[in-house]
Amino acid sequence: MTTTEEPQDEAPARTVDKAQYIVCAVLVAVGAFLVYDALTLEAGFAKVDPVGPRFFPMAIGIILIVLAVVLAIAIPRGSVGEADAGEDIDPNLPSDWRTVGMLVGLFVAVIVLVEPLGWAITGALLFAGAATILGNRHYIRNIVIGAVLSVASFYAFYSGLGIPLPAGILDGIL
Repeated sequence: MTTTEEPQDEAPARTVDKAQYIVCAVLVAVGAFLVYDALTLEAGFAKVDPVGPRFFPMAIGIILIVLAVVLAIAIPRGSVGEADAGEDIDPNLPSDWRTVGMLVGLFVAVIVLVEPLGWAITGALLFAGAATILGNRHYIRNIVIGAVLSVASFYAFYSGLGIPLPAGILDGIL
């Protein structure tokens, strides 16, 4: 009597994505910086705070280092993230460097113009410009939404947090 063995399903070969080790290194570097910075903080005005100013940067730094170690252990085991389904994009198309360049130019313009024009105007231009560059063709609506968001964030920072943003040419009006 002869028996035939059926072929066993072979497990797929493990692929080790060594580029993920760069992520581990960045996580460790940022985590170590946060821990070091937290240890060198002075109590200052936060002496009455029961938690103190060191707690959150220290906690975040330690969590980043622990996550880096967990990722470093998972990488050689072949643990990789699920590929993005790509929803409405074609992953085979090349990058749109024109759009990236226009957005970088917009951010540089915001950096240059925020002092003379102020945040309220520059923030509106930032939102409207970014929305337009990314394909929205409702120009007036973009400007109105940008103006509302920038003025709201101006007052949220100034009144709510006590951080003055530059008013620029609207100084005395805002």
